[in-house]
Amino acid sequence: MSHSGIIFPGIIACFAVSLTATVIVPNAQLGSLSPEFKEEDGRVVDSYPVADVSLAARGKEVYVSQGCQSCHTQVVRGSDTADVERGWGARKTVPRDYIFENPPVIGAGRLGPDLANIGSKSWRNEPADDPYKPEKRDADWQMLHLYHPTAVSKLSNMPSYSFLFKTHRIAGSGDKDALKGLPKSLLPQEGFEIIPSADAKALVAYLLSLDRSHSLKEAPAVAATAPAGK
Repeated sequence: MSHSGIIFPGIIACFAVSLTATVIVPNAQLGSLSPEFKEEDGRVVDSYPVADVSLAARGKEVYVSQGCQSCHTQVVRGSDTADVERGWGARKTVPRDYIFENPPVIGAGRLGPDLANIGSKSWRNEPADDPYKPEKRDADWQMLHLYHPTAVSKLSNMPSYSFLFKTHRIAGSGDKDALKGLPKSLLPQEGFEIIPSADAKALVAYLLSLDRSHSLKEAPAVAATAPAGK
């Protein structure tokens, strides 16, 4: 007895379901999205991401090539979850945040903190009143964190990316981009300094560009209600 009358319709049905779930539905949700426009001001929402052709764009390639998305997400969950309280964002992440992302780096896990807003001045990964909270996570902080994570975050489980840096003999007054603030135990031998590679500079530029803290109609920014534990 032939089962072709069941098999072929089944194959077609599976294909139709897959096509709907992976192409048609996402396109319906995202295909017509555009930057939010404030009619009363006649402009696009402040701080809205734009197509990036800068150093940060190169940094995104480094981020992906180093597998950073395997341990870090870039999606703040709903405002009623711990993500906002923890300090990872002022609001939840929504589809409109990704309209200029190609591809979006949503991430696969959270062995490390969410980085959707790591470039925001208000981003943190410790209680707001933690005495060890850094004053700011600027380029110097990010460089140190890449080179030796526990130098700036004692409990960090992130691996060192020291291979993105080189130790050079100091010439003249030294390189303006040389690592600053290294603990004595990590200082190179006298007469040498540690210089970030082009990839390290690009990666830090990308991290500092990540800021989706601006309000959107579907996701207004909110204040964290309480500090969260580490």
